[in-house]
Amino acid sequence: MHLEAPLSSGSAGTEPLHGEAAKPLKQFKEQASSLPFGQSIPLSSISGPTYLTAQTLIQQVAYLLSDKLFTYSPETFDLDAAVKEWSAHEAPNAHGDVTGVVPMQTRTGAGSIALGYIFSNDFDLKKRYIPQGVIASTSSLLHLRSALDQLSLLYSVANPFVAHIAAVDYTPASGLVTDYASALTLAEELGFGLVSSASPYEAQHMSLFSTLLANVLPTVHIYDGISVGRETTRVIDVLGQAGLFKTYKTILDQISGPAKKQKNASERVQDVLEAFNDELGTPYGLFEYEGHASAESILVVFGTVEASLGAQIASSLAKKGIKVGILNVRVYRPFVEEEFLKALPDSVRSITVLGQVHDRRAVSESAVHSSLYSDVLAAITFSAKWPSPPKVLDFKYAREQTWTPKSLTAIFQQLVSKSLAATDVDLDLSTAAVQQFTFWDVDDSAAVNAPVVLGQLLSKDSSNNVTVKTGHDNLVEGGVIRTDLRTSKKSIEAPYSVEKADVAYVGEEKLLAQYEVVDGIKAGGKLLVRLPGLKDDQLEKRLPVGFRKVLRNKNVQLFIFDPQALEAVAEDESLETYLAQVAFLRVAHSDLLSTGLGKLSTINGSQDILGKLVEQLDSVLGQAEVPESWATIEPEVEIPSLPADITRNSFAPFSKVKEEPPTFLRSWETAAQGLAFKEVYGAKTALRPDLAHQTFTVHVKENRRLTPESYDRNIFHIEFDLGESGLKYNIGEALGIHATNNEDEVKEFIKFYNLDPENIVEVPSREDPDVLENRTIYQALMQNVDIFGRPPKRFYEALAEFADDPNEKKELLALGGPEGATEFKRRAEVDTVTYADILLEFPSAHPSFHDIVRIVAPLKRREYSIASSQQVNPKTVSLLIVVVSWTDPKGRDRFGQATRFLNALKPGAPVVVSVKPSVMKLPPQSTQPLIMAGLGTGLAPFRAFVQYRAWQKSQGIPIGAVLLYMGSRHQREEYLFGEEWEAYQDAGVITLLGRAFSRDQAQKIYIQDRMRESLGDIVQAYIKEQGAFYLCGPTWPVPDVTAVLEEAIKQDAKSTAGAKKVDARKEIERLKEEERYVLEVY
Repeated sequence: MHLEAPLSSGSAGTEPLHGEAAKPLKQFKEQASSLPFGQSIPLSSISGPTYLTAQTLIQQVAYLLSDKLFTYSPETFDLDAAVKEWSAHEAPNAHGDVTGVVPMQTRTGAGSIALGYIFSNDFDLKKRYIPQGVIASTSSLLHLRSALDQLSLLYSVANPFVAHIAAVDYTPASGLVTDYASALTLAEELGFGLVSSASPYEAQHMSLFSTLLANVLPTVHIYDGISVGRETTRVIDVLGQAGLFKTYKTILDQISGPAKKQKNASERVQDVLEAFNDELGTPYGLFEYEGHASAESILVVFGTVEASLGAQIASSLAKKGIKVGILNVRVYRPFVEEEFLKALPDSVRSITVLGQVHDRRAVSESAVHSSLYSDVLAAITFSAKWPSPPKVLDFKYAREQTWTPKSLTAIFQQLVSKSLAATDVDLDLSTAAVQQFTFWDVDDSAAVNAPVVLGQLLSKDSSNNVTVKTGHDNLVEGGVIRTDLRTSKKSIEAPYSVEKADVAYVGEEKLLAQYEVVDGIKAGGKLLVRLPGLKDDQLEKRLPVGFRKVLRNKNVQLFIFDPQALEAVAEDESLETYLAQVAFLRVAHSDLLSTGLGKLSTINGSQDILGKLVEQLDSVLGQAEVPESWATIEPEVEIPSLPADITRNSFAPFSKVKEEPPTFLRSWETAAQGLAFKEVYGAKTALRPDLAHQTFTVHVKENRRLTPESYDRNIFHIEFDLGESGLKYNIGEALGIHATNNEDEVKEFIKFYNLDPENIVEVPSREDPDVLENRTIYQALMQNVDIFGRPPKRFYEALAEFADDPNEKKELLALGGPEGATEFKRRAEVDTVTYADILLEFPSAHPSFHDIVRIVAPLKRREYSIASSQQVNPKTVSLLIVVVSWTDPKGRDRFGQATRFLNALKPGAPVVVSVKPSVMKLPPQSTQPLIMAGLGTGLAPFRAFVQYRAWQKSQGIPIGAVLLYMGSRHQREEYLFGEEWEAYQDAGVITLLGRAFSRDQAQKIYIQDRMRESLGDIVQAYIKEQGAFYLCGPTWPVPDVTAVLEEAIKQDAKSTAGAKKVDARKEIERLKEEERYVLEVY
């Protein structure tokens, strides 16, 4: 082994670094992680080519154009760091006032103050045209929901409203997750506009566009909040304050006026985008296609990284002649199907929808579809663009998914059903034109700010384009920080971690055993490792075996950095950051040691000190020999599989204040003290405090099976007595059941796992992590922990940490990794294993109960359409439910957790419930007919509808026609509520009862057949009398049922004298917008 320079030579023997003439050192300090290079930036300086973050640009638009901003930013998220500073310094906005910035807490009812301000009696009406804004993350949307719901209803008399939402949430299992699913759901249910930014370069434009769109409908502007939104990069065409406001006013004038307001929302959105593009000369579209002109396979995406990285991959593949493409959904709500279809190539044969769902469980459940898939499927199903429509596939991914070139290329590989060579995808980042650097360190390192300082130094060269991105993993080594730095003569759009670094720096040697650092370095690259106090004969011992092998195989040059070898640094640790800066420059950019120290000193350090450190670099920095023997490992040596990247779970360093663990066991005396001395301990009693929803306790009044005992489907009617619970529900809403686990199975698990059921477990509240909730282990397993639910891959990975048996540990890691995908799928879909099954199967992996609470998902409520009207039954609520059951390969009877719980309930049993809003709402006029199609338990909401119409009739209120079509397999066994329907028909409430029992005759008869038989009645009720159509049940009949409605539309058009030719599909779209075509399918 050979080191080119001595690394542990003691004092360098040169003159002191600090002397009487030494100037004070410039000390770099990060002010907020969301700001460019972590530094504040004056509002007036944002213009032209400037280094910025997407979040700063978004805040600039929000501040300049808004009257008031309500911000919901967890302390470390720094979503509002810039606007708070600008407001504090009284920077004027575009209207000549100081924008009011109101930081708010994220909690239940969070939006009430904002709503109250907009509709306050003393609100200055002169400001009614000025937008009001919200800056928040998707983790706040649940708490803002009720206020936004009210705003949507009152929007015609409200200010323009835009919410700039960072798509980021936090989960204990996965850390920071990119959350688009919450925003998609909210926009769909509340009728908000939804716009996405695909890169930092368009963040300002999309913020401005969203603010303009807010003059049409309340709008959410969403962007990646984990990496892309916080990445510092150079943006060339930034609009300054004057230019931004001028553009806003010019476009606003073009899209305003009575004629414009007569158009529907979809048409007005297109008008706004057209005016926007005309003014700025931009090519934005509602849907943007990239790829082969004659693509046969298309990937449809929504989201920042998905759109940016996907477009680069599709373009690269298209250049190789591979017929694939990608369609980015820029404006998701309203979803303008005509524009969507226009953007698709005529040649397409297969469309894969890359749609986000809430979690990994939703990914594995075949009955769950992404919101994006539902819209794409509807658009394709109803389109006449192709003689044979392309097939539509739903590729779901969880919020935890992190997209990389490798993982997204794998999706494209599935599209083309062939192996893609590495050369097929060229993202143009591994060439000499782009330099890439990676820095790994612990967050209490003296040199923790060095990477950002170096990025700022490189940005001083105006011919360079530099990007800097930082992430924290606070669950490893007390807090790990990774910084990626890229530099190029061209603009760089790389929304993923550096994968082929020219040079990497590791500031803590323990990280070599935690991460596959060398995996992210290009072949022949350089690695600089900080190894303080290293002796020549210690190098091999201090480097992990696997690390040494990969280092040798990739021919990576190894440099060793020992700052403690310099006496001045040993005495004054603060000097190490300056030494690390110049050491890195020696290895990566030696030219800057002679030309760049002056610029570096304006950021961090002083030119005098930096110059002296450069002179002494040889005493602390040297290249180490990498012998051939490192490539050979003894067979008995096992090399652990390490992650190539950090798990980002924070935006700030780990607080080193010692805190109690997130969940832990206590004796019953601990809980008793809290209950006995509530004032001292701040204790209070609450009904299911772990739940974010408002909950009520109701009691079973009736539980009656509707199908015969001999029939293979157990469908039952259950009715609850509301008592004094205060629960209120509206027609069409759903009841959330907070079911408990099966008592016998819980007791069996407690016995098998050797737990004391009376021990107290303390869990942080979901509302406030500082508040601990007490319950016994028995209560936690009954009410909170989904121990008999289906485990995701992440559980196998987490459980592996507790395995003492090496074989079990290896198998668990395999099941949690890509290599175990087939076996994992078999376990999940065929064997239907549970968390408890896995704990039983791997006995050496025996986490404590507080760790079980941490790694096992919580029980979730199950929602069922309410089958009663509270107007008719003020003290009860009813449900119609089918028991979910199956037999696994081992012959064990398995059940759906909630339906099993409900089926077993006896009269008088208490149940915790909550209410969920629904799209199933009655039309505004009682005389508007109802056309309802329900399959199986899909009849539930229509029972409520009919009850309410019967009540209206009894009160003398005129009602319209009621057409009910019902479908099931057999009349004798599944004629659900049959006697009730016939009684309502005899009473003149139900006008037409269409019953389709598919298997009662040789030729199968379905619900669409009964509808077609009574097409004239549908024409009269639906078209001529402006009725509303509803379908509830499984998704499969949607195309057939919709086809019948289209026939009705066409038949009516033909029978109307002088009527123009009608496009039935467009009519269905219009009816959707008018809420006269409503689907609740699953």
